[in-house]
Amino acid sequence: MRRAALARVYDRLLGRYGARGWWPADTPFEVMVGAILTQNTSWTNVTRALAALRARIPLTARAIVDLPSDELADLLRPVGYFRVKARRLQAFCQWLLAQGGVEGLARQETAALRPALLAVHGVGPETADDMLLYALARPVFVVDAYTRRLFARLGLATGREDYEALRAQIEAALPRELARYQEYHALIVEHGKTTCKSRPLCANCVLRRMCPAAERAPRDS
Repeated sequence: MRRAALARVYDRLLGRYGARGWWPADTPFEVMVGAILTQNTSWTNVTRALAALRARIPLTARAIVDLPSDELADLLRPVGYFRVKARRLQAFCQWLLAQGGVEGLARQETAALRPALLAVHGVGPETADDMLLYALARPVFVVDAYTRRLFARLGLATGREDYEALRAQIEAALPRELARYQEYHALIVEHGKTTCKSRPLCANCVLRRMCPAAERAPRDS
């Protein structure tokens, strides 16, 4: 992974979209809840589920744990897989309470906290890193489907790396700067949603001139 190329990608995306100011949540705990609920769904659906939760209970770990699981699942219908996500969310909240809440997590070193998060039912690498980066202000790079697709098209990755390998390559090539990591991920998500889609809109892409995939794409794409 080339540092100069990653820097150019960041600068061009920032110039195109401006600072995104992500994550779209009011509190660290809400970031964590959103990271679980957004698995395999859009943030619009997460917003609807969060609104339904807030209308029923205070948005706290204790209130979520105490809510009957079938009622929680019903409130989470907008995000899909609502029974699975209800179990995951309650398992996470139980674990969070046992850790002393968000404040308890904030006292832990990242090297120990990340494996602990990954051991919680339903928390995979992307979800854990979302929580670390945006809720707990730790400089870890989030790798999602947009990241993998973009960097593969740019020739910066093969697209076949596993999560940890790609994350390690990116982090080794970028300075450990929290604000840049937060902004970079947000910019990639925006670009993936608007331009670098599964069927890319290469003619409108600010990265076209440095993208081998764009050079191979039809000119009217």
